[in-house]
Amino acid sequence: MDQLNRITQQPEVMGGKACIRGMRVTVGMVVGQIGAGRSADEILTDFPYLERDDIMQALRYAAWRADEREVMLATASSCWLI
Repeated sequence: MDQLNRITQQPEVMGGKACIRGMRVTVGMVVGQIGAGRSADEILTDFPYLERDDIMQALRYAAWRADEREVMLATASSCWLI
């Protein structure tokens, strides 16, 4: 994807995980923070070397990967007890 120029993967950085601009900040860490209910502004306060576009590209990358990979998840009936 040409819109993901801030997402990098290098074997020597974080074990080759997708990172933000070659830093030791993984896409998974950023997406996990959003998933935990933290806002982009809160993340930017805690990580001042990140930029808003870094967060947006991390989310786009995660969405793209989720759409490209098929992962077996629990069925709805096994997750919810009614």
